[in-house]
Amino acid sequence: MKYRISMWAGVGVFVAGFWALYALATKPPALTFADPIMTLVRITCPVALLGAHYPIRLSWVLLANAATYALAGLVVETLRRRFNRAS
Repeated sequence: MKYRISMWAGVGVFVAGFWALYALATKPPALTFADPIMTLVRITCPVALLGAHYPIRLSWVLLANAATYALAGLVVETLRRRFNRAS
């Protein structure tokens, strides 16, 4: 189970890193409130909600997104194990 949760955390880092690279690769202004893709960014990288109001370093965004995905993975994997035992 630890391996699966670490995989979830890795996906969280990958997603946040992808959005950072996307913002760097697109022409300015990238990822503004008027950008329709921001809905997807906010869903996949919840710390972006905080980043809209406060400046956050990329390293902290990666760490926060990894922790968020690890917590979500812990919930999902716990429920998956519980439902697989009940069957």
